Amino acid sequence: MSIFVDENTKVIVQGLTGGQGRFHGLRNRDYGTKVVAGTSPSKAGTDVDGVPIYANMAEAVAATGATASFVVVPPAGACAAIMEAAQAGIEFIVCITEGIPAQDEALTYARLVQEFPGTRLLGPNCPGIISPGKCNIGITSGDIALPGGPVGIVSRSGTLTYQALYELSSQGIGQTTCVGIGGDPVPGTNFIDCLEAFQADPETKAIMMIGEIGGSEEERAAQYIADYVTKPVVSYVAGVTAPPGRKMGHAGAIISGSQGTAQAKMDALRAAGVTIALNPTEAGNAMIEVVKNLK
Repeated sequence: MSIFVDENTKVIVQGLTGGQGRFHGLRNRDYGTKVVAGTSPSKAGTDVDGVPIYANMAEAVAATGATASFVVVPPAGACAAIMEAAQAGIEFIVCITEGIPAQDEALTYARLVQEFPGTRLLGPNCPGIISPGKCNIGITSGDIALPGGPVGIVSRSGTLTYQALYELSSQGIGQTTCVGIGGDPVPGTNFIDCLEAFQADPETKAIMMIGEIGGSEEERAAQYIADYVTKPVVSYVAGVTAPPGRKMGHAGAIISGSQGTAQAKMDALRAAGVTIALNPTEAGNAMIEVVKNLK
């Protein structure tokens, strides 16, 4: 199985008529994702390489029955696009837009939770989600993903998401779903959301979790793993040598005082029974050993 999306998921690309939207949206479609529509108020009635364009999300959903959207719009319009999708009844929203102010992210997330509890947001500022051979929403290359399980991947880092996929696929180990949650301070979907879904998925037999410095999400995930996850987990936390007080990469990747260090996160995860790796290749090798021992 897969989590959040599968081969039946119908996707609307918000921003399909733009350069980035067209590139990634059609790339997702060519992978096999059911990209059924795009939206643009000024280009309704046209199409992008055969994909029809509607004026708004309400019209697109009514015409296609889509349940997912892919937000590829600039920061100034991204939060409005997310809310438009939720209001139209979309259940799963992937937003890759980076540079959205943290306050806007927080307000949008709060509105989603309060007004649309049935809608899940992935991102913003994330690579998206891929269930190999079934559905790809976002900017992850399908070439480095391998269908057939048994590993689920969740990562804060986009680049390390790709690295994790490559390390496993090159050794013939397939993935059920790979989720890039993004590294902004207010992610719509967090580690625990994905761990819960992977734990419930019968085809996911092991989990790879890629963290990074900043915040306390990895520590919270460690406690959840200790309490609820029975499947083996391998983790790599990036940023061991990062200096305190300096942002590294993502907006959320900053160490404040004694909190958010890679060492603290690794210690918490190790205490929860997680196998800790010190680099992406080591994480891949550790997962190879885990898979060999799966029953």
